[in-house]
Parts: sequence; structure tokens; C-alpha cells
Amino acid sequence: MSSTASGLETGKSFGRVPGLALAALGIVFGDIGTSPLYAIKETFGGSHPLPIDRPHVLGALSLVFWSIMCVVSVKYVLVVMRADNRGEGGSLALLAAVTRLMEGSRKSIFITALGLFAAGLFYGDSMITPAISVLSAIEGLDIAKPGFSDYILPLTLAILVFLFAIQRHGTAVVGGMFGPIVAIWFLTIGFIGVKNIGLNPGVLWAVSPHHAILFLMNNGLTGFLSLGAIVLVVTGAEALYADMGHFGRLPIALAWYGLTLPALLLNYFGQGALLLAHPEAIENPFFLMVPQWATLPLVILATMATVIASQATISGAFSMTRQAIQLGYLPRLRIIHTSEHESGQIYMPFVNWMLMAAVAILVASFGSSSKLAAAYGVAVTGTMAITAILVGLVMLLAWKWKKRLVIPIVGIFLLIDLAFFGANIVKIEHGGWFPLAIGLFVFALLATWKKGRDVHLARIQSDSLPVRDFLASLSERLLRVPGTAVFLHGSTHGVPLALLHNIKHNKVLHERVVLLTVIVDDVPFVPNEWRIESKPLDQGFHQVLLHYGFMQDPDVPRALAQAREDELGFFYEPMSISYFLSRETIIPSGKPGLPLWQAYVYASLSRMAASAMDFFRLPINRVVELGGQVEI
Repeated sequence: MSSTASGLETGKSFGRVPGLALAALGIVFGDIGTSPLYAIKETFGGSHPLPIDRPHVLGALSLVFWSIMCVVSVKYVLVVMRADNRGEGGSLALLAAVTRLMEGSRKSIFITALGLFAAGLFYGDSMITPAISVLSAIEGLDIAKPGFSDYILPLTLAILVFLFAIQRHGTAVVGGMFGPIVAIWFLTIGFIGVKNIGLNPGVLWAVSPHHAILFLMNNGLTGFLSLGAIVLVVTGAEALYADMGHFGRLPIALAWYGLTLPALLLNYFGQGALLLAHPEAIENPFFLMVPQWATLPLVILATMATVIASQATISGAFSMTRQAIQLGYLPRLRIIHTSEHESGQIYMPFVNWMLMAAVAILVASFGSSSKLAAAYGVAVTGTMAITAILVGLVMLLAWKWKKRLVIPIVGIFLLIDLAFFGANIVKIEHGGWFPLAIGLFVFALLATWKKGRDVHLARIQSDSLPVRDFLASLSERLLRVPGTAVFLHGSTHGVPLALLHNIKHNKVLHERVVLLTVIVDDVPFVPNEWRIESKPLDQGFHQVLLHYGFMQDPDVPRALAQAREDELGFFYEPMSISYFLSRETIIPSGKPGLPLWQAYVYASLSRMAASAMDFFRLPINRVVELGGQVEI
């Protein structure tokens, strides 16, 4: 498992590592880069407030410093990003890699459940991030223009609704500005951090870990619970890993160490110095770091930065959903490509509007970034802990590291992650239940669809006629008509239902018949030279398999058109081909293999699925659908 090739395709577009690093700033670091808007404020003035004095400020800043260094700089940038799935990162990509490594092991079921729950938590995070980020930026207006508080919620909702509304137009144009805007953001927050450190340069002593240790020892339970707010400084760390396939490990690391890390640390230390000099600034320490005249420009810049962070999260949800569909954990959903050149730029209407509804409800229900912060952290820390476990398995199974090396490394990662998770558990009744509920709900959907699909395919296979027996039973008197018929089939075994119905009702058979199955492998990309697997059968029949990766969108006509005649076994003539699809209606019956409630959920999900014609990009005027029923 190497990430050597992870940025090659993108590298052709940008040409140089610095260009990739600049682009990564906007996509990868938007979430973690906007944490200064609320992290220190919640640490000292949140649900577990701390006294604003030198020992507590230095202790909290020390925890901030070492949390960022251990979790982001070491765990994610140096270790986790090496555990890629052929250049791709993220919960499902890592799960696919680990599942492949553990094939046949009884423990793989438990590991799969962990990976799916991490994916579910990601969706909870995708809902909270836009809400808390944009809301915290707009709250700065109350500092710039006192008395503006009544307009904060409506303006936040308007910005978020506009953001979701423009998703269908694609983000190519706005995306080109992401990197430079976020670079300006980091330079700005770093500069104002330096200016405020001058108020009390002694805050720099917080880099010594003994301040963090004393803080935790002297504050007992309150000190431990403060980790629930301090963890806000590392939210967004998963984005480094999830977006690795777009940029590569080196550009992301360069952007982190070269600009993002120093800018964040300078700003956090600057906020600490401000609080020691002016404790009353706890009202909103980030925006009170600048003079009154500069507050409004900073609010505007912060709003742009948070919109970019939200955009990256929304795009991540689209990408995660596509991966889940391709890996067989979700039904086919409509995917619209918003760019002719970049396959990663997609728009999924169903996911978009569901996210928008959830984000709007969150903003309206919680009403402030402080209250939303109570819901934040649980999903992030849970995902980080699961990632540590999966990476530990990669160390053992793929990298062949010794247990005596893996156990302490993963143990330290888990100790930090579980400490943060434990500190966030107390937030459950104050809003932390929301991401957990979303995580469990999505986990149930993913697991139900996967299990239902397996039972569905097994039922089809057990009831279907073997191809060899079917060919032997074909009558010579059956009329054969010119052209090629392609029958798409979800299984590599048995005769497609549509083929049997075509013979039964139309009583004809094309001179060439292709039994075609699209297979999604547990790798991100399958190169074109490995796309097609073809085997000639008797009486003009051909068995064709098309292989794709879980980051690729199947395009059946293009794959067939690009194949050579010797690869297919026949000459491809687009205008002589008809595509036959089986539209199956799922009938829940309580048969063994799937509980009745799951059968009903699976049947409901199957009705939501996008047409195979759209999903596989089949020409609408050359498709024939024949229906049938399957009891599960």
C-alpha cells in the first residue's frame, strides 16, 4: 500500500508540488483552519469554563499545542497518510484495504462494522461542520456592529441555503479561488496572532508539556472535561487523509508544515495572550484580536473561509456516498458530473438536499456556535479512534511490522483519541447525541443494504438457470435477429431474468448475446488495460466482465467502444446494440437470511435506487427494461 501514485493525475494539471500544496489549502484544511473561530472561546467560556489566569491559560495552550502536534502532525501526516488504498484515503477506502487484507478472517465482520460506523459518523460531521463554521463567522458581526444579533441566524441560513443551491452548477470556478483565499486566511490569522502575542510573550512557554501535565493534575475532572473543547482544534484532521487521493501525501504535508500549522499555533497563542491581558475578551476572543475598524473585513474573510470549509465537507459527502455505492453499501443514486475534465467533481441531488435540510435544522435548533460546539467532537473523536485501529491492522498485515512496535504506537494514538472521546461523552445530552444518532442510522442503512443485496443476489443465483443448461436447451427453431443484445446482470452466474422474459414474450434472440456484469473491485481505480474480461460461449453468446474501482463511475458504452475486437470477442457496433435490463421488484416475505424488518428497509431503499440506464450511462433510445419480482 503505497501513495506514490496518489497525486500523479492531479500533478499533470498543476505541474508542481507547490501548486498542489496551494490547491490543498482550500480543500483539505478548510475545516481545521476555521477552528480558531470557536475553539479557545469554548475552552474558557463553554459548558465547562476555566478561570482566565496564567496557569490555566498556559495549561490549555499547552494541551492545544501538543494535541495538534500529536494528532495531526504525527498521527495523520506522518503515519495514517501512509496507509492509503493505492493512493486513496478515507474511512471506506481504508476499510476496503483492510477487508482485502483480512479476507477469510472471522474478525473481518467486526472490522467492517467499525469502518461502516466511522463512515456513518462522517455524515454527522458533514452536517455539523457547515452549521458551526458559518454561524461562528457571522457571529462576528455582533462584535463589528453591536445590536446585529437578530440578523445572525437569518443571514447564516441564507448563506448556507445559497451554498447548497449552487452545488448543481459545480465548483470548478469557485474551486480555483479556494487555495488563494484560504492562504490569505492563514496569513491573516497568523499575523494577528503575532500581534497579540506581543501583549504577553510569556504564553510561548506553553510549548513545554509540563504545563499540560500540571493543568490536568491540578484541575481533576474539570481539566479532563476541558478536552471536550480542546479537541475542536483538531477537528478536520480526517480531511487530510480523506482528500489525499486528490493531491498526494507530499503536497498536503508541505501545506501543513509550511503554512497551516504555524498560522494556527500563532493564532491560538495570540488568543491566549489576549485573554491574559483582557479577560473580558472571552466574549469572542478571535474577533476581539483586531481593532474595531478591522472587525468587519475579518468577518467577511472568515465567512469566505467557512464557506470554503463547508464546500469541502459537502464535496466529501458526495465522494463518500459514491464510494459506498460502488462498494455495494448503498443503492444506486443519481450522480451528475459537473466537470468534463475532473471525474471527482460530482453532484448528488438527494445527498445535497438531505444535508441542507439537516444543516438548516441544526442552525435553527441550536441557535449559536457555542451550543453547536456541544454536538461537535463526538463524531470526530469516534472516527479518529476507529482510524487508529484500522491503521494498526495495516501496520501488521500490509507493512509487516512487529507487534512489539505496533502495539505501543497504536496504543498511544488510542489513548489520546479515547481521552478526547471520553471528554465528549458528557456532551451527549446537550447535543452530542445528534452525530451519534446519525452515525448509527447511516450504519444501519449501509449494513442493511449490503446484507440485503447479498441475500438478493444469492436468491437470484439459486433461482436462475445455469448458463450451460440454458444454452443446451436453446431450440434451433428460435428466431435469431441481426444485431447484438447486451443483458446486464448483477451476478456472474446464471441467466439474466431479462433474457428469459425476452425469449418468453418476444420469442426472438439476437445473433450475438452478451451477458455483461459490472464488478467494482476493492481498489480506487482500475486501469483501462484491466477493464475487460471476456469469454466466448456457445451459440453466439459471450460472457463479459467490466472491472471498475470504487472511485470510478461505470460507463458501459464507453468501455465497450474503447475495447479491441480481440478483447471483446466480437466487433462493437454502437448502432446495432440493444441493452436489456431487469427491473426487479423486491417483495419482503420473511424468508431465512434477512429479518423481515430489514427486508422492508431493503425493499424501500431499492425503490429509491436510480435507474441502471442512468447509472451505467446507457443510451436512452437503445434500452429495453423487463420487469420481475424477487422475494427475500
